[in-house]
Amino acid sequence: MKLRSALLAATVLAAPIAAKAEAISGLYIGAGAGANWLQNEKIKSVGFPQAGIPQTRLNANDSETKIKTDTGFVGLFSVGYGFGNGLRVEVEGNYRTNKFNGIKGGGLQGFTSAGGDERKYGGMVNVLYDFDPNVLGFANVFGYIPFPVSPYIGVGAGYAWAQQQNVRLTGFPGGVRELARTNAGQGGFAYQGIAGVAVPIASVPGLSITGEYRFFGMVGDRDYNYQYFAPGVATRAVVRFNEEYNHSAMLGIRYAFNTAPPPPPPAPVAAPQREVARTYLVFFDWDRADLTDRARQIIAEAAQATTRVQVTRIEVSGYTDTSGTPRYNQGLSVRRAQNVASELVRLGVPRQAITVQGFGETRLLVPTADGVREPQNRRVEIVLR
Repeated sequence: MKLRSALLAATVLAAPIAAKAEAISGLYIGAGAGANWLQNEKIKSVGFPQAGIPQTRLNANDSETKIKTDTGFVGLFSVGYGFGNGLRVEVEGNYRTNKFNGIKGGGLQGFTSAGGDERKYGGMVNVLYDFDPNVLGFANVFGYIPFPVSPYIGVGAGYAWAQQQNVRLTGFPGGVRELARTNAGQGGFAYQGIAGVAVPIASVPGLSITGEYRFFGMVGDRDYNYQYFAPGVATRAVVRFNEEYNHSAMLGIRYAFNTAPPPPPPAPVAAPQREVARTYLVFFDWDRADLTDRARQIIAEAAQATTRVQVTRIEVSGYTDTSGTPRYNQGLSVRRAQNVASELVRLGVPRQAITVQGFGETRLLVPTADGVREPQNRRVEIVLR
């Protein structure tokens, strides 16, 4: 009971903010920003082409020589199109930056520290899939509680430019001093994986708040030209990097342009007039076919009406809401109709004048989504013809 109460309370609190998520159909735009973590970049080799020294591995285990970085910033903007079935395709522009804060390992020509930052500019094409949020709903003993979060995953591919901005390598030859600097950049093929959730905003149809994790990488080696200032030497050094892995956590917004506003609530059903109306509605509790005291009163009114007006046929039709399976609901609707017909016969209505049928969860009095317990749909209609 405590779990059920907590779930119901969470749904009530979220209702004014979150709306039921719908698959995007048509054009949308999105933007996001957050924190970016750049894994320590491995320095594969160093060469001095002006001195005739080719690219040389730093040591036997060059994976130990890496540039360390601080947590940085990531931002992106995207334009996409949804196909209405959960599948989306989008183009994205992104920007990432991280500061260098040191060198891990040895063998880098006397370099002991690093400063400056790396900036990346990317253009990507992404393919994403939004999962049906109803799979996160709770059924059975808890009833149906729609979950206002739509999860999605995706992959992307494109091109990125990695720019080393004001990067300075310092060391100890001749005293701790600046040994090399660069503002070089190089591009290459980029790829990414995406996992996120979207929360629709009820007050603005089409608007959603998003939260995402992204893994972003670049393929292949990247060579950066450095000015090298060893004591008594001024030459050019080529430093080769071969790892570029980023992890990002972002919050953002997304707006789908052709999202229709929610339909207005159904108009209240007018109570039938006893002497004029020829249709009587008998309502039932959830998953029940037995007659309540109020149901017996309405059936008695219908039976009395058959003595005041000319009746050639009495139609008794049973219905259910959408919270069960169609097969189960069909049987339940028939049982409800049969119980109403039996009560009419007990009150003196000829059995041969009554036709009994069940329609299950079809012909809803109040249109609802699948799995909704709508009381007005759990009914039997008595029609006097």
